[in-house]
Amino acid sequence: MNTNKLWSADFIKICLSSFFLFFSFYTLATALSVYVTNGLGGSDTQAGLSMTVFVIASVLLRPFAGQLMSKYGEHKIVVISLLLFLLFSMAYLGVFGYAMLLLVRFFHGGTFAIATTSTNTTAIGIIPEHRKGEGISYFSLFMSLAMVIGPFVGLTITTHGGFTAMFALCAVCSLIAFVLGASTRRKADKQVPAAAEAQPKKSKSKLHWRDLIEKKAVPIAFSGFVVAFAYSGLVTFMSVYAHEQAIDQYASYFFVCFGIMIVLPRPIVGKLLDRVGEHVIVYPSIAIFTIGMLLLSQASSPVLLLVSGAVIGLGYGALLPCFQTIAVLAAPAHRRGLATATFYLLFDLGYGIGSYTLGSLASNYGYRVMYIFCAIIIASSSIIYFTLHHKRKRLTNAASEEAYVS
Repeated sequence: MNTNKLWSADFIKICLSSFFLFFSFYTLATALSVYVTNGLGGSDTQAGLSMTVFVIASVLLRPFAGQLMSKYGEHKIVVISLLLFLLFSMAYLGVFGYAMLLLVRFFHGGTFAIATTSTNTTAIGIIPEHRKGEGISYFSLFMSLAMVIGPFVGLTITTHGGFTAMFALCAVCSLIAFVLGASTRRKADKQVPAAAEAQPKKSKSKLHWRDLIEKKAVPIAFSGFVVAFAYSGLVTFMSVYAHEQAIDQYASYFFVCFGIMIVLPRPIVGKLLDRVGEHVIVYPSIAIFTIGMLLLSQASSPVLLLVSGAVIGLGYGALLPCFQTIAVLAAPAHRRGLATATFYLLFDLGYGIGSYTLGSLASNYGYRVMYIFCAIIIASSSIIYFTLHHKRKRLTNAASEEAYVS
């Protein structure tokens, strides 16, 4: 058996399952604000709340994903969570009011949290140990492709085919994600049982916060929280902002430019991460992401809108897989599922709080001010990253070298 092989059949299947899972998510996330404001006659704040409710459920359930996988098995949780995600994707076709939409969004968010955590954990387990950075980068590339194609297709179908067609497409994509995920299996890591032998005694005692959170992933997860807060304004309100600027016909192409610049440098980013370390990628990516948001805040023409999309894609596309890899590698091998859940817990929390807060900000001060505020938030993530990760790692390495010399 070639343990160096990355592109195995199971890795390809879990990547494609993740693609269709996130395709459904991003199609809904982008088009739902239009559905709430135009289809249901709601306000910008209500559009933001429809995303926030989704994320609240994600935040509540994601910490339990690691425990569920440990207790019932990784594959079983992948299958059940993807099946439930499919059922609630179909439920949008029966929504007849805003209150019912919020109810469906809540349950859909909970199943999304478990499904994404379990598929992420499966993918990480399949990737060869010494190719984690590269493998996670490629795996997240499929999420990024969904991030590009989903909004484009969602806005296009909503414009030409209506909301029912959009909901039906999301249900079909959820079905494909379920079939692919259910057919994916990975061989158990032989080192995990030995590392986890100390766990059974704890399983019989009361549930402790360490059973739900991997504390070593928390520092980088806080940086992810800040980035997600700002990023939520892009996904949730981009279509409404473009409509306000009278360039809404170009909104879907914004996400195409966004996605192209995520996809093109991704293979390089993964290899750089394994070879030269994370700091070389993180700081330039934050700067590029910030500049992109500032350009978006001033976008009154199609050209500037598309350029801002490309710049944001380059910055965000390099930043997210880097943060995720740092979180995973910070944890012991048998707690990497928890590390993934911890990272996305704070990412979801930032996304949810951001959707509601930025929606209120946009209602009072306009979208230009909102995107300038997002740029400031993104820039501040560099300070958080330096304080909670870079500086701490430097001090840890210095202490290790000193101990080795002595």
